[in-house]
Amino acid sequence: MAVTGWFVLLVAVGVVPVVATSNPWAFLGWLVLCILLGLVDALLAASPRALLVTRTLPSAIRLGESAAAGLTIRNQGRRMLRGIARDAWQPSAGARPGRFAIRIRPSRQIEVITTLTPFRRGERRASAVTVRALGPLRLVGRQATLSVPGSIRVLPRFSSRKHLPSRLARLRELDGRTSVMVRGQGTEFDSLREYVRGDDVRSIDWRATARRRDLVVRTWRPERDRRVVMIVDSGRTSAARIGDEPRLDTAFEAALLLGALASRASDRVDLAIVDRRVRGRVQGATGADLLSSMVTTMAPIDAELVETDWTAVPALVHSISSQRSLVVLATALDAPGAARGLLAALPQLTRQHLVVVASVVDPILESLASSRGDREAIYRAASAERALLDLARVSAAIRQLGAEVVSGSPAELPPALADRYLALKAAGRL
Repeated sequence: MAVTGWFVLLVAVGVVPVVATSNPWAFLGWLVLCILLGLVDALLAASPRALLVTRTLPSAIRLGESAAAGLTIRNQGRRMLRGIARDAWQPSAGARPGRFAIRIRPSRQIEVITTLTPFRRGERRASAVTVRALGPLRLVGRQATLSVPGSIRVLPRFSSRKHLPSRLARLRELDGRTSVMVRGQGTEFDSLREYVRGDDVRSIDWRATARRRDLVVRTWRPERDRRVVMIVDSGRTSAARIGDEPRLDTAFEAALLLGALASRASDRVDLAIVDRRVRGRVQGATGADLLSSMVTTMAPIDAELVETDWTAVPALVHSISSQRSLVVLATALDAPGAARGLLAALPQLTRQHLVVVASVVDPILESLASSRGDREAIYRAASAERALLDLARVSAAIRQLGAEVVSGSPAELPPALADRYLALKAAGRL
């Protein structure tokens, strides 16, 4: 049984006769009367356990979007139920409204809608619905918690998909679907066409020219069916928040954009998310199934506060692809000490594969490094300068080991990684 504010106000009114008569027995009598009224009100209230509650939920939703979650409440009792219901979602599900008034006649049902706007990935769960049925006097209520489990999977945001059309246009140019053609090591012969002023004379096909009695040149396109292996670090350094999202989410954004682009280029894309163990893996998916598999795999994974085991990564990459591949390592490059394991594993990868290390950088570091307003700002600037120097040192060490580095803010890293992929493909290195 739960009391309402009206019951408290009714009890408080009993102070008036006590002050008027200076008789404490008067207040005691008033209190007994209030309790009796409350008991009668509770007996007349409908039983909340006579309710049948069912959920209607979407299977998945993207982070930052909203979805409607329905509750169907049926009154199987004999009395009118008036009261309040609360749907117990996790706070990160962003459920609004949290409470709603209900009024249900016997053998009738109502449907209430809760809008979910989650701000964290993964499984967002609701365990129960708490119902408080009030009596006709609205002094007290009968309360019960009904088990109505439900969950919704929150997928990665993938806001970087806005960069996909422009990168696909550049990919079509590289692929020979426009008048722009490329020529170089690692490219495939595409077709023959007539010579146009400005074409490289080295691309002239002299045998075809002799047959047609007109200058004919060969056109080339980047090789297809290449392998792209993405390794996303889910260790402790990926838990740090840059801006309003963890580093791991930025790595997922970059992997999704690169996966969508490479898939359109007819390259084979594989993904592994690792720390001390393999947390998630996507292998063998193509076309539309690739992005679906990637977001489904990424959704429930959060960063683990453990050091990533980089010694196991070369063997993992070899188990995914034994041929020369583009291997993208999405990790943090903050401190030389934290990157020691990565640097030790790179030579085993660069001997066979083309390796690109992608790292998100906090954009506030440059602004802090240039601030000299007061003593506190100077100390912050020194700390920011040290962080930038550490990043430069680790990046230089990675380049010396034969890998490439792509870094940027959370908004800049996904398109920068896609641009590096297109540049490697245009140069015939992939």
